Amino acid sequence: MGTSSSSYAPKTVYLDVDGKMQKVSETSDLYIMTRCSCSKGGEAGDKLRSYVFLHFCFRAFRINELKTEVTNRLVMLEKRVELEGLKMVEIEKCKNDLRKLRDEMTSKGGGRVTCGCKYSFTEDGKKLSPRRDVPNYPKYTLSQETIEALKKPTFDVWHWEHNEMLSCLEYMYHDLGLVKEFNMNPITLKRWLLGIQENYRNNPFHNFRHCFCVSQMMYGMIHLCNLQERLSMTDMCILMTAAVCHDLDHPGYNNTYQINAHTELAVRYNDISPLENHHCAVAFQIISMPECNIFANIETEAFKHLRQAIITLILATDMARHGEILDSFKQNVDNFDFTNHKHVTCLKLVLIKCCDISNEVRPTEVAEPWLDCLLEEYFMQSDREKSEGLPVAPFMDRDKVTKPTAQIGFIKFVLIPMFETVMKLFPQIEEIMVQPLRDSRDHYEELKQIDDAMTEKKKTESKSLGGEKK
Repeated sequence: MGTSSSSYAPKTVYLDVDGKMQKVSETSDLYIMTRCSCSKGGEAGDKLRSYVFLHFCFRAFRINELKTEVTNRLVMLEKRVELEGLKMVEIEKCKNDLRKLRDEMTSKGGGRVTCGCKYSFTEDGKKLSPRRDVPNYPKYTLSQETIEALKKPTFDVWHWEHNEMLSCLEYMYHDLGLVKEFNMNPITLKRWLLGIQENYRNNPFHNFRHCFCVSQMMYGMIHLCNLQERLSMTDMCILMTAAVCHDLDHPGYNNTYQINAHTELAVRYNDISPLENHHCAVAFQIISMPECNIFANIETEAFKHLRQAIITLILATDMARHGEILDSFKQNVDNFDFTNHKHVTCLKLVLIKCCDISNEVRPTEVAEPWLDCLLEEYFMQSDREKSEGLPVAPFMDRDKVTKPTAQIGFIKFVLIPMFETVMKLFPQIEEIMVQPLRDSRDHYEELKQIDDAMTEKKKTESKSLGGEKK
């Protein structure tokens, strides 16, 4: 802030003492002269007192000079702070612009260097900021036809805008009696649903429509299996809320990518279900805000139970745990006891898994667009993995996978065995849910036969052309 040649260097003055010019330093010289000559009287004493007076005047001048210099330095510091502050503002603006650009690139098929999620918990105090005013999405009066359709797996999720889906979710919470049972503020419920919608990304597959799709299937299974008569209201709330929150802030790249690329999420959660842990964290970050806390009016212990149960269900959506969860349910299903807490917990885990991967239960015209969306997201990931030199799963590689090959194995070895196991407990789902899966398997097997025949034909034609050229 200064230099070695500071302006604080001692000053020198010249005084007339008895007709002779005396060189006197501002520092100790006058003090010494004063101490040595203080006993002198007469003219010499008067002159010395004058010199002392001049010395104090000189000191007063130096104090004013110092004040001026300090003031100037303060002004310079203030300007510097102001400039640095402006730089910080510009830096933050740039950071925000980069975040927006990164999300836009991701939604259009680009990738991330670190697959950074929207809410980076490395930034201290980072909070979600949903609207604090009373939400004003249009209140739709659902027709009786829509109300009945909502309860069925055949519901077409593609014909609804976001505001309409929000209204449908709101209706489900009221219809199941959850708003009354947990004393939810209806305005808080609206804010919470808006916060949920805003925190799903615009991925091809893992987006808010998928959230609604899973939640609607859960609502449908509750009605189809008469779960309101067999499970508690708390269980209903756990099932619905876990379905709504189960993929919050999904970045569009699965756990395998997170772990292989050593992303921030994978490091944070030690490679253990990074995405599902993140979905839970974002879900309860939203609920932690008073304006979005739909559980604000329940007891602390009741909230702890709800929170832990919702987390357990969301973590169960990690497909890496599929075999473990289904095997556990199979052990209980033949002697299932709805009064047994472990049995009921196991059922809830299987139910959310069923709903999460239930697209092929729906009619072909509803299910097939979801397959297109899923493959688009898979191809985005595999393209990025190739560019980064990471392993690529064959079922995600655009050069190897087709719609039939993508679905046949999944339907035969994952979906049908799971839904048939649930069917043992709820036989009524066979016609409405299991049979459509079997039909879908047959549909894709037929497509595969056609694809194989076309491929064989092309090979034959290619060989014929090769022979003619020879």
